[in-house]
Amino acid sequence: MIGILDYGAGNLRSVTNALARLGLEARFARGPEELGPHGPFDSVIFPGDGHFASAMDMLEKSGYADALREWIKRDRPFLGICIGLQALFDSSEEAPPVQGRAIRGLGLIPGTVKKFPCRKVPQIGWNQTEARAASRVFKNIQNDTFFYYIHSYYACPDDDSVSAAWACYGLRYCAAVERGALTAVQFHPEKSGPAGLALLANWAGI
Repeated sequence: MIGILDYGAGNLRSVTNALARLGLEARFARGPEELGPHGPFDSVIFPGDGHFASAMDMLEKSGYADALREWIKRDRPFLGICIGLQALFDSSEEAPPVQGRAIRGLGLIPGTVKKFPCRKVPQIGWNQTEARAASRVFKNIQNDTFFYYIHSYYACPDDDSVSAAWACYGLRYCAAVERGALTAVQFHPEKSGPAGLALLANWAGI
């Protein structure tokens, strides 16, 4: 069963609907304990739009932050979507230090999240996505396929070898990452039509 992280963000129902269209069993997690080694889930999705600082505050206060860190450190199947990608990094320009104290991300991928320079933000709409040839989640999806994006900030991994795809919006940036059983995408596959469903099916191994 797939566990969907519900931490107060919006637009989560579209993820459950997309999974249902693929015949995948999923439900919202009822607490961080369900992400433990004896929990009911085989894989976890962290979806949603949101502000980096607000998302991290909710994750830390709810206990989901530590549960996610342990889940990913055990290399269990994980998919981050939008803020679910950005939260994996060390920090974000969307959340500058408050009273000298840095607002930290999950710290699972070394790097930062930066604001798009000198362009109208947020980027809203369809954008071509260039995938790494060996990417597992983009298997059998035509390269430079359009996916649906809505974001003002982009992830900058310290080591680009973790990047699985790139897009351009004023600059070329990381649009997806893959490392072991960890996958995360900046776009919204659940809103990206047949290509998005194909990507979700690849991630789920069906």
